[in-house]
Amino acid sequence: MSNDAIPNLVLAIGPEPLLADRAIERLLGQIRANEPLAALQSLAAAEVDPGDIGDALAPSLFGERRILVVRDLQDLRAECASEITNYLASPDENITLVLTHKGGVKGKALVEAVRKAKPVEIACDAIKKDSEKLDFIRAEFAGHGRKIDGEAARALVDAVGGDIRELASAASQLINDTTGAINAAAVERYHGGRVEATGFKVADAAIDGNIGVALATLRQALDTGTDPVLITSALASGMRTLAKVGSASRNVRAVELAGQLGLAPWQIDKARRQLTGWNGTSIAIAIKAIAHADGAVKGGESDPIYALERAVMTVARARS
Repeated sequence: MSNDAIPNLVLAIGPEPLLADRAIERLLGQIRANEPLAALQSLAAAEVDPGDIGDALAPSLFGERRILVVRDLQDLRAECASEITNYLASPDENITLVLTHKGGVKGKALVEAVRKAKPVEIACDAIKKDSEKLDFIRAEFAGHGRKIDGEAARALVDAVGGDIRELASAASQLINDTTGAINAAAVERYHGGRVEATGFKVADAAIDGNIGVALATLRQALDTGTDPVLITSALASGMRTLAKVGSASRNVRAVELAGQLGLAPWQIDKARRQLTGWNGTSIAIAIKAIAHADGAVKGGESDPIYALERAVMTVARARS
C-alpha cells in the first residue's frame, strides 16, 4: 500500500465486533507494511474525556504517520463529538482516523457527519442466519487455503452455536490441528457434544489455578466422551498463548500485537488477565507437564487418565 492509498478516514459500522476487529487488523497491517513506525493510539468512546480526542488528533511536530482508533462511537458523550467533526473539517494527511459504531440510532448524527467526509466504510453486519454462519465458516477455511464440506460446516454450527467468535475459534482449532479437507467426522471428533468448549473450560480452570474446578470439569468432559487428546490440546494451546503474550510488552495494545503474535485481540486480552500469578519458570513447568500427559494419552502410559489428571493439577499448582 503506497502512501497515496492509505486511507485517512475509516468507518467500521455494524454490531459484529469480530468483523470490526479484523478490519482494523488488516488496515494496520497494510499501513505498517509501508510505514513500519506508524504510531497507534486506541480510545474507547465511553471512557473518553473532553479534550482527549482533540489532543490525539493534534498536529505532530515530526509529521510521522499516526493511527487513531476510536471504538464504539455510539457511546461518545455529546460534548466530545465536536472534536471529531472539527477535525474532519481540516484533517491531517498523516493521520488515519478509524471509527467504529455498532449501528442503530444512538450516535447516528455523528455517523452521518462522518459519512459526509467520505470515509472508507466497512460493513460489520450481524451474522444471524444459518446460511450466513455457514458462509462465514467456509470463508474461515478458505482464507487458510483449506476446504470444509457442507455437512461438516453444518455440524460445526450445530456443535458450537451461533457466537461468531466461538465459531472462529473452533474453525481455527480444526485448521491448526488437522490436515486436508474437513469432513463431518473431523468435526465430530473435535467438537461433538461441545468438545471445544469443554476442553477449553478445563484449560481455563487449570490456568486460573482452580484445581477443584479443573478436576471436576475434566471428569465431566471425560464422562461425556471427550477425547483426552483434545484436552491436552486445549491445555497446550492455552499455555502457548500465555507464553506468547507474556513475552510481549504490556504497553502495546492488543489490536496492535494481534498480527505479530498470530492471535485475535480478544485472545490477547484474555491471556493478559490470566497471566497474573504466572512467570517464565512456572509456564515452563506447566508446558513440560502437558507434554508428558500428551504422550501418555497417545499410548505412552498404561493409565493415561491418571497422567491427564496429574497434568491438570501440575498446571493449576504452578500458578502462584
